[in-house]
Amino acid sequence: MISISRTVSARTRLSRSFMQTSRTFASESKAADKQETKPESTPLSLYCWGTDEKGSIPTKDILQEARSGGSGGLLNRGGTVIDHPVKIDLQDATGEENISLSNIFCGPTGTALMTSDNRVYLSGSNKNGQLGQGNKDDVTTPTLLTLPDSTPLHHDQIVDIALGENMSAIIDTNGDLYTMGYNGNTMKDGVGCLGHGYFPEEYLTTPTLVQSLVEDGCTTKQVLVGNSHMTVLTDEGEVLVTGSGGYGKCGNIDDVDQLFLEPVELLQGESEITQIAGGKDYSLALTKDGIIFAWGRNHKGQCGTGSGLSVEMYAMEAMPVPLEGMLEGRKVVKVHGGQSHAAALTESNELFVWGMGTYHMPELVTSLLDTKIVDFSCGHEYTIVLDDQGQLYSFGKGKTGVLGLASEKFAAEPMLVEGLLGKKVVKVSAGSKHVACLVEEE
Repeated sequence: MISISRTVSARTRLSRSFMQTSRTFASESKAADKQETKPESTPLSLYCWGTDEKGSIPTKDILQEARSGGSGGLLNRGGTVIDHPVKIDLQDATGEENISLSNIFCGPTGTALMTSDNRVYLSGSNKNGQLGQGNKDDVTTPTLLTLPDSTPLHHDQIVDIALGENMSAIIDTNGDLYTMGYNGNTMKDGVGCLGHGYFPEEYLTTPTLVQSLVEDGCTTKQVLVGNSHMTVLTDEGEVLVTGSGGYGKCGNIDDVDQLFLEPVELLQGESEITQIAGGKDYSLALTKDGIIFAWGRNHKGQCGTGSGLSVEMYAMEAMPVPLEGMLEGRKVVKVHGGQSHAAALTESNELFVWGMGTYHMPELVTSLLDTKIVDFSCGHEYTIVLDDQGQLYSFGKGKTGVLGLASEKFAAEPMLVEGLLGKKVVKVSAGSKHVACLVEEE
């Protein structure tokens, strides 16, 4: 069943012409502020490890590097496995001299490298056109992404990107949302994944502006893509969802597909949403008060609500449900989702994990209680943690080399990634089978 109507947010909207004018002035001011206050930064090096499939680890010399060290450095199981951190030559990888990175984003099967001037290079699987290159050919070396009809205001500047296995989404400096990749199929997994309404093409291979948000004067600050749905957080703290309604992914009780980005109405009585997260077919929303709400598929406990069992393939949460258990009474300050599990950090520096068919409610990672955590990222049944000293810890399943421990063994407790000792990691991102991090080297 498909929902074809476009609802309007519960908040009162001004006239479209006024909103568009205000929106333009605000974005110009935002861009100007960004340029004026941008500090000089230390050049950052890129390190990667895990399984390279179709360019997800962005280097041309992957085979030579993989053979150079580590336990079982090169394996052939559908991809090249590097089980230890390897430094990437950015000039070799991108073909550009003096490239300066500011951020990284790993998707399930792809990688995005963001430069200090907010351009993005993409590499990895492009089977559905999700890397926006105008075709469906895999991108084996990092390739610059270009937004269509760029203006001096945009200048191809991107502030957030979400890479999915089937589709991807981009937010530019204007707060506009662009989507690309698989748009859904009525006979398969639902429609409306990209938020463009009744779009005739099943695949969009270049970034396409979500016009309905522009018409509504709506600007975005964060985007999340699953396999067949997309979740957006607006500048006003409102959560919008589009795509397949199966397994409760749209969070509005009904299992109808949504062709446009519509509000998750049942969140509107809560305090402002400050962050969204999620994975393949579930979503999480963190409120200003530090409470996590979850909805979507829950067969592996990925919603953390305690109601999913691994044997219940159809377990789900059809509406946003607050996470309780050990999180009750605690204030969460950050949340991140992997394919089938998630993690959250509290203001008291406590890390909780749930999902993977192992934990159906948040469980405290006690071995990290004495570690000051500043960042973390969830992949496919593994977690990477960054402390305030710039050191990385990893735990979970390591069979694809994702733990970076020169081993493919399972790690039940967080282990120090010794291959990066003596270096200061400032950012880490985990894909399904690969990891990337930015490092300040001494």
